[in-house]
Amino acid sequence: MATLLKCYKPLLSIQLSSIHYSTRTIQVATHRPHPFFKSSSIRSLNSSSPPLIAKKTQGESEEGASKNPLSTNLWLYNTMSRKKEVFRPKVEGMVGMYVCGVTAYDLSHIGHARVYVTFDVLYRYLKHLGYQVCYVRNFTDVDDKIIARAKELGEDPINLSRRYCEEFNQDMVYLHCLPPSVEPRVSDHMTQIVDMIKQIIDNEYAYSVEGDVYFNVDKFPEYGRLSGRKLEDNRAGERVAVDSRKKNPADFALWKSAKEGEPFWESPWGPGRPGWHIECSAMSAAYLGYSFDIHGGGMDLVFPHHENEIAQSCAACRQSNISYWIHNGFVTIDSEKMSKSLGNFFTIRQLESASERIFYIYQTLHDCEDVLRQHEVTALKDSIPPNIMEEINKFQNVFVESMSDDLHTTVVLAALSDPLKTINDLLHTRKGKKQALRVESLTALEKMIRNALEVLGLMPTSYTNILQELGEKALRRAKLTEDQVLRKIEERTEARSQKEYEKSDAIRKELAAVGIALMDSPDGTTTWRPAVPLVLQEQ
Repeated sequence: MATLLKCYKPLLSIQLSSIHYSTRTIQVATHRPHPFFKSSSIRSLNSSSPPLIAKKTQGESEEGASKNPLSTNLWLYNTMSRKKEVFRPKVEGMVGMYVCGVTAYDLSHIGHARVYVTFDVLYRYLKHLGYQVCYVRNFTDVDDKIIARAKELGEDPINLSRRYCEEFNQDMVYLHCLPPSVEPRVSDHMTQIVDMIKQIIDNEYAYSVEGDVYFNVDKFPEYGRLSGRKLEDNRAGERVAVDSRKKNPADFALWKSAKEGEPFWESPWGPGRPGWHIECSAMSAAYLGYSFDIHGGGMDLVFPHHENEIAQSCAACRQSNISYWIHNGFVTIDSEKMSKSLGNFFTIRQLESASERIFYIYQTLHDCEDVLRQHEVTALKDSIPPNIMEEINKFQNVFVESMSDDLHTTVVLAALSDPLKTINDLLHTRKGKKQALRVESLTALEKMIRNALEVLGLMPTSYTNILQELGEKALRRAKLTEDQVLRKIEERTEARSQKEYEKSDAIRKELAAVGIALMDSPDGTTTWRPAVPLVLQEQ
């Protein structure tokens, strides 16, 4: 094997508090686990102990647990090992994470939303645990699909891709996803890409043919270890055309020679542009070095994209090593994977459904906020009833155990039911309004739920605004105006006063069918809120 060239130093080494993943020069601040409560000032009436925030993971030895600087162990499913593993960063207290971004040639669909919401939750949870995270998510703005779409629309490919990159970022804001630490684009990193290809050729893992450069998979015996495929079973990937000039049909393009009318960049092999896979190897190395913690994306990227990334990166640098390969599942439509190529996709902006559940959460917190606003915080006692403390501890245990188990968010959301019900009891029932330390209990419960929603990326900037937005979406979906709904409520109220209960029930069912739920309060008033339409409930 030829001598390996010097591996890249990450470009963000100065910006990220001296995190130098390639040179291993580390300056680490004292690491403190982040408790679920930001403050431990609230205590139970019968105990001076703070609420339980973490438990030793079942099956983890005391010795193993002591090696982790955090208050609990985070288990993540690693596609490479095909099992859940305890997360151990390469640098204590710091995490490098690269997630493959979109190929920007159209509006993003809800399959994309699932990818980036998944990794947004992981990003948030790692930060919640106290890690300093460098999160890199790229844009593919040079690609066959972009060029083809630009020709259809008569646009410049780079300009078209730039426009859809901006649209994507708007969608991420809409989904409450945090921006990554950096969002590199292929068109801005041609120097790094060309340098990596040179390195791979010098190390005798690639060959050039008439201006094209191909990776020689036969030179990399470990090819297929991520996907579990045997080399003889592999085929060219989705974006790799069959080429008789290849030494092996599975060889994939690192550089493509320029074709007439297409954008190109100069290189030692002539004008052209990079293949699909090399971009992520070059950009992840540029920002995180060759050895970092997490590489993620959708399951469809396991092969060929991530398989090829591993081969390229290892061929360019002997020290290349990524600890955890993490992939989220597909969104399916009629048992088929959602994709633009199949034409069975819905864009993020077509998501007009507003669930009854999320509206209920925000309405409860909105009502709670209204009550708490009427009380001086300085006048509150630092104690809450034992039953409230027990409920808080119970939820916190569920939160930690579920999130630490491969981000099992559905269990966390389900566990919100009891504390939300308790808040509503304290707010609206006669018994709840008379409970001792009622305001202190509401304060503690609201804070607990708010902290959980922050970690899940579900905390809105304003309860009032989000409730209005969800209501407007429900009305659009139902093809009704709010005035029409209010007239239906008046009609139903009149029917009930006349004891015309069949008519009253018919109005309720009519609205429920289109996703408008009617809520009758003890004082006789009726309000409405978004609900899942009956047809969707049946499905």
